[in-house]
Amino acid sequence: MRLNIIKCHFLNMVSSSNLTSEALSNGCKKTGIKAFLFCGLYAALVFGGQHFMKERPKLSLRRPLVLWSLSLAIFSIIGAIRTGWYMLYILSTSGFRQSICDQSFYNGPVSKFWAYAFVLSKAPELGDTAFIVLRKQRLIFLHWYHHITVLLYSWYSYKDQVAGGGWFMTMNYSVHALMYSYYAVRAAGYRVPRPFAVVITTFQIAQMAMGLTVSWLVYHWMQEGDCHSYLNNIMWSSLMYLSYLLLFSSFFYQTYMKGKGGKSSKMD
Repeated sequence: MRLNIIKCHFLNMVSSSNLTSEALSNGCKKTGIKAFLFCGLYAALVFGGQHFMKERPKLSLRRPLVLWSLSLAIFSIIGAIRTGWYMLYILSTSGFRQSICDQSFYNGPVSKFWAYAFVLSKAPELGDTAFIVLRKQRLIFLHWYHHITVLLYSWYSYKDQVAGGGWFMTMNYSVHALMYSYYAVRAAGYRVPRPFAVVITTFQIAQMAMGLTVSWLVYHWMQEGDCHSYLNNIMWSSLMYLSYLLLFSSFFYQTYMKGKGGKSSKMD
């Protein structure tokens, strides 16, 4: 099942340039139910893994964790640069409104690849949780809920090429560039000043607030015929970003204000 989903997106990336992005996305529409099954398997492995490790000693896995976080940091940094330049170009040439409603993000020469890569990356990113389980760290609801819902929404939205995708992907790449770099440095055994973690969580909260704003603007401009989307997609994106905003804000309060000096947990 997992191989079929990954194969679908991999074929998209290496397909002939004569194929349109719409044709490529149509080839992946049947992966929807598999996405739910994949996430169900992920949840089962997460909680089953915690039960399995309950009576077993925790694993260190320092080197694999450094390589894992560093790989995702490099990927996210490149993705943020490539998609960021594209979004800046749209903003400077066509304005803010068009940057929201623009669909060329899905089929531009460069952004097309990074849109594919973004959607595909949501599957391997689930591996973050494996390290938490095997190292017997505290697994918070925000972590696994965020991973599951981002994967589901990304895959469903990609096939419909909805407006706002450029903003959603670029913001996520940018925040992950900072976040995974921070994880890689910490996994390598270096102490990172606490303000860096505060800044990362602040950026995550800002990302969720902007995600809500973009969703509202898509709905507003969709009524005028400028933005391509669907009411159910806007509803789910709004609920998703609202839940993230509340959860990350709560995490910020519990970790950096109420729980000063307490143990930090993975934020994403």
